[in-house]
Amino acid sequence: MPVELKNEHYPLYINGKWIETKERTEVKNKYTNETFATMGLASSTDVDSAISSARKTFDTEKRLSPYKRYEILKKAADLLLEEKDELAKIITMEVGKPYKDSLVEVERAAQTIEISAEEAKRIHGEGIPVEASPGSENRMAFTIRVPVGVVCAITPFNVPLNLVAHKIAPALAAGNTVVLKPAEKTPIIAAKFVQILERAGLPAGYLNMISGPGSVIGELLIQDPRINLYTFTGSPSVGLKIKNGIGLRKASLELGSNSAVIVHDDADLEKAAALCAGKSFANAGQVCISVQRIYVHRSVEEEFLAKLKAATDKLVVGDPFSTNTDIGPMISEQEAQRAEDWVNEAVEQGAKLVTGGRREGSLYYPTILSQTKADMKVICEEVFAPIVSVIAYDTLDEAYSLVNQSKYGLQAGIFTSSLNIAMEAAKKIHTGGLMINDASQYRADQMPYGGVKESGWGKEGPKYAIEEMTEERIVVINL
Repeated sequence: MPVELKNEHYPLYINGKWIETKERTEVKNKYTNETFATMGLASSTDVDSAISSARKTFDTEKRLSPYKRYEILKKAADLLLEEKDELAKIITMEVGKPYKDSLVEVERAAQTIEISAEEAKRIHGEGIPVEASPGSENRMAFTIRVPVGVVCAITPFNVPLNLVAHKIAPALAAGNTVVLKPAEKTPIIAAKFVQILERAGLPAGYLNMISGPGSVIGELLIQDPRINLYTFTGSPSVGLKIKNGIGLRKASLELGSNSAVIVHDDADLEKAAALCAGKSFANAGQVCISVQRIYVHRSVEEEFLAKLKAATDKLVVGDPFSTNTDIGPMISEQEAQRAEDWVNEAVEQGAKLVTGGRREGSLYYPTILSQTKADMKVICEEVFAPIVSVIAYDTLDEAYSLVNQSKYGLQAGIFTSSLNIAMEAAKKIHTGGLMINDASQYRADQMPYGGVKESGWGKEGPKYAIEEMTEERIVVINL
């Protein structure tokens, strides 16, 4: 599928205006490494202006009604689908994600926005029976949910449209104003989304977008007390820095993982191998809930490994615009080199290379390791690359313990034909989500999504994000 490089420029978006900047950054096609667009780089003055716009709009403008928020978001979802092909091409160029997967991301983003639109009409409190307390017989009470104020959304490169939608749409649905900072490597699709919201009727000041390196722009955002809530997806180290920098202000942090899957001896091995292959390597493994560790009962290890290798070796690596491609480039050659180094290190330490282990520039071929140890980087750290390890276990309690040894806890999976084992796993595996007879990399956009331990806290999913982005207020009437 030929794609023309337009070299379009995208400014910042502050208080309803597109603001040109002195400095620009080039945005590369991750497969060809050619520049296809440029993005304005925000200065400290631009950051201040964006926050001022959001703060002033929230404090002084008449609030949008819930139904008006619904109308704007619903229109934006419709516009997204109308422009699906163009938006998918941008995602493929910016991320290197196969075009067929980019189309799915646009469709999911539209659904995320539409669900948020519907939830804007459902925000509610509850009645509190204070009259049941002695001395309060003449009182009535209820709660209301009110927007927190200014939301700062900091988004990652790997899912640059849908994860922006997961932060922006619930924030707007809840009645907040927003300052958005997309990932430096993938700002163009975010700018396109801002254009769509503008065309959908979002008034000036409700959404402001700035761009630049997180080490500079992020620090300015963290230090500004006018921001009420931070919603961030990224590494645990940056998440911890945000937490430590914002004091008692609210934060929703979706951080890293090294997600595990258990394949028990009663599992459908064909199904397990196919799903693990697909969900270990999708988006070149650059997904927080990609399968990274597979714990297989020793009695079926050899059979499962053969099936997993067969499914993996069928995957096509190459040009993300080819309709046959399953796996495109990683976000940079530097990251692909890191992945290669981690695999080589594991092999030197005793791991066995089952398949893959090959790099061509920023392309890293899907890789399966076995005989890995718990202290190897490919096991204990977040690999964020198309690499998966298969480890044998003897008892389920051993498998649960191995899964839970991780410092992370986002999502996990288990394959078993036993309902009793599935329910036991749900109670014993310490993660934010458990997928039964599925790999860890499953997410429907309306479900609560978030982790424990160093995978962060707070939930995404429009209904649950709105709860995070609103405050509960008690109202008591003395009759």
